[in-house]
Amino acid sequence: MFQFLSGSWALLLGMMLLMVGNGLQSTLLGVRGEIEGFGTWEMSIVMSAYFVGFLGGSRMAPEMIRRVGHVRVFAALASFISAVLILYPTFANPWVWTVGRIIIGFCFSGVYVTAESWLNNAATNETRGKALSLYVIVQMIGVVAAQALLVTADPSGFVLFVIPSVLVSISFAPILLSISPTPAFEMTKAMTLRELVHKSPLGAVGMILLGGVFAAQFGMSAVYGASVGLSVSEISIFVASFYVGATLVQYPVGWLSDRMDRRVLIAFSALVGGLGALVGMMFGQTFWLLLVAATLVGGFSNPLYSLLIAHTNDFLEVDEMAAASGGMVFINGLGAIAGPIVIGWIMEVSGPSGFFLVIAALMLGLGGYALYRMTRREGIAVEDTGAYSPVLPTASPVAMEVVQEIAIETALEDEENAETA
Repeated sequence: MFQFLSGSWALLLGMMLLMVGNGLQSTLLGVRGEIEGFGTWEMSIVMSAYFVGFLGGSRMAPEMIRRVGHVRVFAALASFISAVLILYPTFANPWVWTVGRIIIGFCFSGVYVTAESWLNNAATNETRGKALSLYVIVQMIGVVAAQALLVTADPSGFVLFVIPSVLVSISFAPILLSISPTPAFEMTKAMTLRELVHKSPLGAVGMILLGGVFAAQFGMSAVYGASVGLSVSEISIFVASFYVGATLVQYPVGWLSDRMDRRVLIAFSALVGGLGALVGMMFGQTFWLLLVAATLVGGFSNPLYSLLIAHTNDFLEVDEMAAASGGMVFINGLGAIAGPIVIGWIMEVSGPSGFFLVIAALMLGLGGYALYRMTRREGIAVEDTGAYSPVLPTASPVAMEVVQEIAIETALEDEENAETA
């Protein structure tokens, strides 16, 4: 592990700076949109656009890398990100922002594909799981730190847009100047969505519902905070609470995942997150209860992503696991695109409380469906389940394939141990 860190610290540092830039720009746009007088519906389109670009980038970036290489793709996309961040305050128009968000989403997706393939190449079979955990921690630190930067300047000015632009520009310096070798790049052909739904209905349905929940946190939480009159500092704390909760709960959920029926844990996590959203909907006028709601929603929704992947793997053959990763990313992306639009429409109709109303409906629906699936299929014995590996919904198909590689290695080791026993 020390050898991995010595060779990958620059990559991890660069990725943390990228996450700071990405986390800050998303929250900042929610606050700035309120200042500019943009409506909730307009902001929901702006926020949804990021996930349109992200989904497109996750499918196109691999071909770009194969054609021109990791370094050129990384440098070009990061440069576009830096440029768009500066253009946001220059052209304060919701439709210009929508185009900018599509570009930003596409570029960040491509950057993640590039960086995560480097990360995977730097790890060995023995360190891959720990490397992935460290990568998740670095991402969380970056997003939480981004919220603290929100209070360093006036959101109605240019400075807060310059900060993420500079951070993104700086981020690719340690990565591109690193001595880490450029990895060979190959992506597994994806499993069809029909096959994926047939193999794991709960995994597929859970992924699309969870996509909507994550998009609400990442895209619409600042819009909600601005619409209910929170101060800039309160919005930064509110948004950070989602990710602090995710950091605190991720590893306890992972520990339980390997020791009990995962469907029970999925149902429990979704129901607790849904109850947290109901707290936010009913008591959102009390700030500390709003933070409790955000912590519960973020804490129990983000680990669900890894949990659903692990559950899906339990019903796949070893040679199907890698192929399933692309399908799960795509399904989650569809939910993420629809999430902000639905929330924006509900908030226009019912007021700001519609933010938590939609999250509650998605989480409680997922919990209810998990309980229903328990009546339709026998559970798998705990000793026969695969490994749980932490990964965030921001992951590219490369990180998803790393998770699947860990699951494949664990399954093969279990088979070998069973044969020698």
